[in-house]
Amino acid sequence: MLAQVHDEPQNSLQESGYDRKVSTRETKKKKVTFWGIEVPETLTWRGWELGKEMIKHLTLKNVHGKAQKLSYRAPSTPFFFTVFPQPITLNPGISVTLPIVFRPSEKRDYEDNIFFTKAEGEFSVALHGMLPRFCLSIPAAVQLPACAIHDATEATFPVCNIGDLVSVFAWETPSPFFITPDRGKLNPGAECMVKVIFQPQVAGMHDAAATCWFGGEMKQKRTIQLNALAKYPCLRVSVTGKKSGKFQDVLCFGSVPVGTTVEKSVDIFNMSVVDAPCRIERAKDPLLRDYVFSCDVSHGVVPAKGKLVLCIRFQPQVVGEHSTDYFTITSAGCHLETVLKVVGSCKGPSVSLHQCSVDFDWVNLGESLMQTLKMSNTSDVSAYYQFDIDCKGSVFSLDRPSGILEGTTTLTLKVIFRPTRPMNYHRRVVCLVHHQEPMYVDFFGTCHSDTDKPITLQERHLSWYRTNMVRGLTFYPPDILSTMLKDGKLQMDEKGALMLPPEISEDQPPKEYFEPNAMTEYFYDGVSSDLALFPAHVSVSPREYDFGCFIPGQRPKSLSLCVTNHTKGNVIVAWTPNHGSAFHVHPKICDMPPLKSSTFYVFCKPTEVNSLYAAELEGFAFYKVMRHYTNIENDATVCPSWCLTVRLRAHTYEEKREHFIPQYILDVPKTFPPVVRDTDTYCSVLLSNTGTSLITFSVNQAACPSVLVKPSSGHISPGGHQIFFLSTHPVDTVFQKHVLPLELNSYPAYTKKIVLQSCGQSLLLLLEGDGNLYFKPLHIGTSSTRMYTIKNCTRLPMVFTWKIRQSDSKILSVSPAAGILQPYEAMAQAWTFTPDKETKYLLQAMVFVKWKSPDSVSPEGVHYVLRVIGEGAVGTITAQKEHLDLGNVLVGDQKSCSIVLLNDGICTLNYILSVEQFITGPRAPEDVHSDPLALELEHSRGTIPTRSKVLVQIKVRPARRLRYIWSIKYAICTPRDLNFKKEEQQPLCCVVATGVYPTLCIADACTTGVSSSISKLHLWKLFSLDTLNEYLARDPAPGELIYKFPTRHSTCLIPPVYTPLLLDFDFGSAPVGSEPSLVMLLLENKGVVPVDWAFLFPSDQKMDMEHWAEDADFTPQELRQMRIHDNQIFSVSPKSGTLLPGQEKSVQLSYRHDFIGTDRLPVLLKISYGHEVLLTFSGVTVEHDQRYVHFASTNHRFSPIAVGRSHPPTQIYTLYNGGSMPVTFEVQLDSIMKIQEENFQHPVFVCLTRRGEIPPGEAGNIEWIFSPLEAKTYMVDVLIHILDGQSTQITFQGVGYNPSIMGEAATSSHFFSSAVIPGSAKLTVPGQAATLSHHKICFGNIPDCTKAGRLVFLNNISKSKAVAFTWHISSCKENVLEIAPKSGVAQPGESIPCFITLQPTRTPSFCRINLMCEVYVQESLIQYEKDLHEWEKEKERQAVEFTITEKDLESKKKLTSSSVVSQALPPIKRHSTPSQPPGRTKKGLLLDKDASQVPVKPKHPTPLLLHVDVSARSYAIEDFLSNFALDFPRYFFPNTSESEFVDGSRDRNRTGMEPTWLSLAAASKQELEVVTDMLTGVIRYVLLEDGRFQNSVRKIQDEPIPYFSQFKSEKSAELQDSKQGSTIPSRVSASTDLDLEKDGERKKMSRETTPSDLLESCETFHDKQWREKEIISRQPAVGNLVELVLENTLQNILIEASRGEVVLTARPRVIALPPNPSRSLPPLGLS
Repeated sequence: MLAQVHDEPQNSLQESGYDRKVSTRETKKKKVTFWGIEVPETLTWRGWELGKEMIKHLTLKNVHGKAQKLSYRAPSTPFFFTVFPQPITLNPGISVTLPIVFRPSEKRDYEDNIFFTKAEGEFSVALHGMLPRFCLSIPAAVQLPACAIHDATEATFPVCNIGDLVSVFAWETPSPFFITPDRGKLNPGAECMVKVIFQPQVAGMHDAAATCWFGGEMKQKRTIQLNALAKYPCLRVSVTGKKSGKFQDVLCFGSVPVGTTVEKSVDIFNMSVVDAPCRIERAKDPLLRDYVFSCDVSHGVVPAKGKLVLCIRFQPQVVGEHSTDYFTITSAGCHLETVLKVVGSCKGPSVSLHQCSVDFDWVNLGESLMQTLKMSNTSDVSAYYQFDIDCKGSVFSLDRPSGILEGTTTLTLKVIFRPTRPMNYHRRVVCLVHHQEPMYVDFFGTCHSDTDKPITLQERHLSWYRTNMVRGLTFYPPDILSTMLKDGKLQMDEKGALMLPPEISEDQPPKEYFEPNAMTEYFYDGVSSDLALFPAHVSVSPREYDFGCFIPGQRPKSLSLCVTNHTKGNVIVAWTPNHGSAFHVHPKICDMPPLKSSTFYVFCKPTEVNSLYAAELEGFAFYKVMRHYTNIENDATVCPSWCLTVRLRAHTYEEKREHFIPQYILDVPKTFPPVVRDTDTYCSVLLSNTGTSLITFSVNQAACPSVLVKPSSGHISPGGHQIFFLSTHPVDTVFQKHVLPLELNSYPAYTKKIVLQSCGQSLLLLLEGDGNLYFKPLHIGTSSTRMYTIKNCTRLPMVFTWKIRQSDSKILSVSPAAGILQPYEAMAQAWTFTPDKETKYLLQAMVFVKWKSPDSVSPEGVHYVLRVIGEGAVGTITAQKEHLDLGNVLVGDQKSCSIVLLNDGICTLNYILSVEQFITGPRAPEDVHSDPLALELEHSRGTIPTRSKVLVQIKVRPARRLRYIWSIKYAICTPRDLNFKKEEQQPLCCVVATGVYPTLCIADACTTGVSSSISKLHLWKLFSLDTLNEYLARDPAPGELIYKFPTRHSTCLIPPVYTPLLLDFDFGSAPVGSEPSLVMLLLENKGVVPVDWAFLFPSDQKMDMEHWAEDADFTPQELRQMRIHDNQIFSVSPKSGTLLPGQEKSVQLSYRHDFIGTDRLPVLLKISYGHEVLLTFSGVTVEHDQRYVHFASTNHRFSPIAVGRSHPPTQIYTLYNGGSMPVTFEVQLDSIMKIQEENFQHPVFVCLTRRGEIPPGEAGNIEWIFSPLEAKTYMVDVLIHILDGQSTQITFQGVGYNPSIMGEAATSSHFFSSAVIPGSAKLTVPGQAATLSHHKICFGNIPDCTKAGRLVFLNNISKSKAVAFTWHISSCKENVLEIAPKSGVAQPGESIPCFITLQPTRTPSFCRINLMCEVYVQESLIQYEKDLHEWEKEKERQAVEFTITEKDLESKKKLTSSSVVSQALPPIKRHSTPSQPPGRTKKGLLLDKDASQVPVKPKHPTPLLLHVDVSARSYAIEDFLSNFALDFPRYFFPNTSESEFVDGSRDRNRTGMEPTWLSLAAASKQELEVVTDMLTGVIRYVLLEDGRFQNSVRKIQDEPIPYFSQFKSEKSAELQDSKQGSTIPSRVSASTDLDLEKDGERKKMSRETTPSDLLESCETFHDKQWREKEIISRQPAVGNLVELVLENTLQNILIEASRGEVVLTARPRVIALPPNPSRSLPPLGLS
């Protein structure tokens, strides 16, 4: 990574980086160009002297393509001057030179400028006279490469002396930066490269400023910013076949052949962005000396984001040994260590002989016999083998006595038997294999001659012989054994071997022969060592001898061999002759008595000089009685011969002559295989002769008596090899060094020292942490597992077994409890501590170790103690918030939060969380209990450390719009009882959430444009807004939630939408070319979550596809839809949005009347995570002269009517004229008459308006009476005929119900709630200046003879403009509804109260009236009237004004004056020209005027239409009393005259089919008879015979007096009872006159009364006066007047309250007044 040096421009004292020597000439060569003139930027004088002039030349060059003219101005100071200024003209490419003279007068710096002027402007060249100074140039900043901590990186930058003096510099550098050289000297113009080294110790961004001090006595400084980034390295070791365990990585070599080297690689990855130096070290173990693993790399650097390949070699030395070692990869600073475990095992050859003996049976003397011997190597490792026999000097010879046996092969050897004397031959030959224990094979055979025929030796004889040898019987010759057998001193066992009788052996079982260990048998022969497995029968001494140097021609050297007979029989010793050998034995054969010795002489007779001689003498000793088979009486006494061998060496090299140099390869291990101390250990050595000459060898065992070598001497043929076996017996655990001198070719100079080491092994196990294992406090019943490492510190595998007390076994456990530890292997074990009570524990566990090898003797009581310290505690878990309210969550969506679990105890807690769900709600179904859990825990199990907290993430997904409560409980997890009981759970916290859907509703709707005359009630029906709001309040269906968001999911132009609800948005109808029908919908979010809504046109749902995938054939419906889309017939603005809770948004829907016909467009209203409703936008556009009535639906349902009502109400069906022509309609009554005939001539449906006319753009009403005869649904199809238009059949439905089952209040409430339009205005259109306080007025259920009133405020919401308003009521309802004031002006911000009064309907009916208020801005009306007045004046002026344009008018004036005076002008008339098109009539009238002068009639301002829907249902009094008796006192019933009841005005609008409601006074005779009969029945059967009624009457007398009746006097009650039923004024006046007459008579009589009668008459007068007042107060006029006064009073109070003059909600004041004295009547004066 290269360093980046950031050069920043500096002043003249410091310039940016140089990489070469800087000269002043280069400095002044810096040039600039001004308007095509190239000049130097600066002229600098350096090295000047006082009093001397120095001249420099300023060169100006024209680099422009045209000639340049310029002038100059001389320098301003006298120290710089030039030639006299004069104009300069430069042609392209021409330059001119100006001499500038510098004349200094004192030692200081001089600065000046010379200015040049051109037409384009002025420029200057700086003139500097500088003193010699110190100045160094260094970069502003140096960015060093990123570096790992404890590593180093470097960068270089130049330091340039751009001054005039020699400068000495010195650096001050903060750590961790270092600069070298840190000081130095620079000549002027010289440069040196400086190296900055970055050695961070802490990771992070390092910014430091290095300071360079330079100069003379006054030091100057320059700073350079050093920037570098230090990061932590991250190394990761990757090994194929990675295993988990305590150690991070394990590199397994597997089984490797002995002596070979296998190399494997390990990748060290650097995960960081900086180079990471690392150190590779082997784990230091003082006990390990023979390292079989090696790595050549000890240090390395792993590149950033790269890897370092580490090669490790494995070279095993000991067959069967398992090797383990550890390498540590440590990053710089030792902050990160990775332990790499390497394991491998050594495998060697596995050679075996197919037979343990070769039987040659018998042969005649002089003959030979050949047998085969097979040997196999089952291993894949090649084996070096050697049979320890000299085939040249032995009767037994092999064709390949030594060689290499390849892996997994079988070799067949030929063994030849050539006996030299008649006798039994037996020789046990050892087969030596390198890196394997030796193998033994028995060669035996018998030789017969003509005279001697010994018994044929067989394999069973060898078996019996070995058994007899163990039992000590073979030292007796066969003849003696036969005699003892005959005498009974010996017996034969079941196998045929000899044994002592039981009485002699003292009942001890006879000994048996067991095959000894091959290595033990090989070394314990009594010759190589002092020990022998079996005593020798015949021995020879010496077994090895070196004749040394022998010169041919000298006297032969001899060697005396002493052969000793250790048996108790005569033996014969016979030596095998070797004719080609230089060694001979004399005598060849000799008899030896028992227990005697004989001497044989060996002579050495070499024939060549400067040669080596070596041979092995072979001899056989046998019992003399074995010469003939007849001497053997029993086969069990047969004894084979014993083989005697002597190794001999000699050489014939002359003195001081160098012996032949041996060429060999010695394969010797470094150490003996590990064994337990005080135990023999063996190893093999391979000496290969790679030369062409014989090699003799001899090992001086006396030099190293601790090591046994066999064979210790011998010879090796050219190309052959010799296998040695070494044995030692280590008695200590300290390494012992063994040095064996191996002399080759009998020359001391060719002595090779074999160095080996041995060490006895004793059991040594290393426990981590000095045998202490600590557990942190645990909750009772919970478990904690820790890894604890034990290490085998020996070279032998050992077996370990952990033992824990029975009482502690439930508290403490280990896994694995037993196992094998390979040499130097560390094993991590899992210890589990489970406390069962609250206390501190101090436990002990013992590990017993022993050697794995079964023949190794382990010391008794070798164990180690492990101390385990722990503590049991009780802990609890709490939640930081016990109650967590997630608020509202969208159904189908999820909301996440975290629960903070706290553990304040001293122990770590393992917990299991469980959740219990409760669902509640206003309409919670029963199946919610089976709903799946709507709360998901991130993890239900976990661990909380001591005194810490844990965050548990929860996700809530409610599936219903209900309230969810989740109770979260916890239980402490124990390993003993994972299935914890429910009662063990502890409450933790409670989570509450409410599932919600996005809630959207249509809060208000209004129309503008051509459809502004439509009432709000009718608009809600056209758009089915009630149904839409009702559906949006429900829960979405699952099919609606397939696409939670607006998605393009269709490939069709008309996407298939399977929504549960299909609605029509009917825009009505209008003539073609009219203004668009605009509908404003107010969307309101009444929910608690934001709502994302969108109106999706078909194009918004179609996926974008390639052109080749589109279908070119379109259906007619698709073509119509494409026309609607392309011309934007329907539009929605905005089409989508988001509403926050409680937020409202107005949406404008428009329909353009551009094409005649009916237009339909499916639009999907999609609410994210909620409903989707398919809205069919529909609208009709008609021609201008077309008569058209718009039917919103072909079905109409009347309000339900009770069966048996005598006064069914009048109901209204409304028609809307959607065209521009008046429409006349007629109702066809044929089907109605048919229904009447089917119902016994009862008029079920009665049409009161059979014919009518509807103005353009207005509505017409058809009045109906529905009178059901039965409680069922009636249906009739009525044809409504439109004159000059289309007829439409409407289906009318009515439901009759039983009033005893369904009350009248339920049906009436259905009528008032059928259209849930808002009562107050919420939606305003742009430019709206006024609003109404109510858009809906509901009078409810009222009697038909009373009136009701409501108050509506007209609010002027404008702040600066007054508005004028006018109320309009349809002509048919003018007598029913009154409004005051009908018109007026509202000032800015003023609210005008408008009182709406519903007059008595006189007939039961359903009233639904649309009040329309036209609102104008008063300013626009005034302007319109002004413009209209001016237009009319202009029109009148133009109508009478004309201009005469004739030129000869003056000449003809006299001629025409008489005629002009005598004739009057024709009247001005309006002539219309049929051929002229409309609009051109005025131009035709004013032929002499310009069309542009014709004034345009001003347009009337467009009013703002405000609608008020008034609804009420009126009942007859008797029906109102029967259904709404409690509401009766709320209404005022004005008293009317009798004539008003008799004149029939009540039934003026009815058909006469209903009975008239008249008083009894005006009733007919038949009606009176009916009433009499009914009353007679009631009195007879109810009042006289019904006992229950009579009892009820009696109980009424005992009841307490009601509160309200206490205010009534007895007289007034009598008067009321006597005159309550009479309402005729004549009767009232008659009774009054009668009373007056009676009073007059009393006055006459009072004249004759006494004074006591006078007081009585006075009281009577007062009573009469009171009765007169009572009668007057009950007159209709007085009641109406009181009602009017109260009504006006309340209206005034409401008006004052609306203006703020009266606060109706203020707290009432209580003022206590002093009591008034009681008033008494004055005493009557008596005259």
